[in-house]
Amino acid sequence: MSSATKATAVPHRWQLPDETGILAMLIIVFALFCAMSPNMRTLSNGLVLLLNGAVIGLLALGQTFVLLVGGIDLSTGANIAFMGVLVSLLMSHGLAWPLAIFVTLLCGTLMGMLNGLIVQVFRVPSFIVTFSTMGVASSMALIITGANSISVTQSGFAFVGQGRFLGVPVPVLILAVMAILAGLLLSKTILGTHIYAVGGNREAAHLAGVNLTTTTIVVYAISGLCASLGGIVDTARLMVGFPTTGLGDELFFSIAAAVIGGVSLFGGVGRVQGAMIGAVLIAVVSDGMNVLNVSSYWQSLVIGVIVLIAVIFDTYRRRNAGTPMLESLRSLLRNHGFRRSD
Repeated sequence: MSSATKATAVPHRWQLPDETGILAMLIIVFALFCAMSPNMRTLSNGLVLLLNGAVIGLLALGQTFVLLVGGIDLSTGANIAFMGVLVSLLMSHGLAWPLAIFVTLLCGTLMGMLNGLIVQVFRVPSFIVTFSTMGVASSMALIITGANSISVTQSGFAFVGQGRFLGVPVPVLILAVMAILAGLLLSKTILGTHIYAVGGNREAAHLAGVNLTTTTIVVYAISGLCASLGGIVDTARLMVGFPTTGLGDELFFSIAAAVIGGVSLFGGVGRVQGAMIGAVLIAVVSDGMNVLNVSSYWQSLVIGVIVLIAVIFDTYRRRNAGTPMLESLRSLLRNHGFRRSD
């Protein structure tokens, strides 16, 4: 390098990752719960916390892909119920559990592809499409079973939801593997680049040669795959296929985890790492309130407030694109009356 080049070179300014804020919040919230209850600090509770958060993490993972292209998938909770019933029904008819899992994952992926196809080809808003398929999936689970549960008798299936490998619950390992693969897909592949491009500016991505149809169908297929995997894990934990499983707070928590973790509702911004931290934060809040014997009604309220704050900050950050996260927060506080006194 020449001396002139050295003289004009601008030193690289190191910046904290965007997930630093949510990670700090997770640590603070966990520390507060640990201070309030010794039970929160035990290893067994930590494993239970991660186990309970595994399904939410899987849903948040799929939701992340859809949000990145500017869509939303409201059918994930209903898919848990339908796929849980489906895998139970297949096994009750004599299908070996590994094959039943494969067929269920395939069906979940196809349902996701159908969502993406309708959204892209018919230009129907994702909210309407997935709201409709949510109703279809939840109703199908009830119709097939007559609103009754289906018991699973193949003992080997329990390993998927109850087993441990090197002391770590299998559902947690499944989530970890899926998260790693998803992170690599988004950061190291052309498809990942296309997903961010579509979410950032759909028209510009189309003009640049991005296949909008393929990209849209793929992200919804991934969401369907993750939801079906969540349904399988839930069923394996209970060894019963309930037609109402996943119709509670799972949908809300999956969107909340992604948004809290920095995945923008407007598309094009966010990473898997943030969504996973968001899922753990929700699991910590839920588990901590259970340990403290706080009513479950308060859990949704607290998480709802956290989501509202995250969405407000995300909206403000979009208006100030390119501004570092800490500076955006300072500007937000200054503009709304929270000024430092001199």
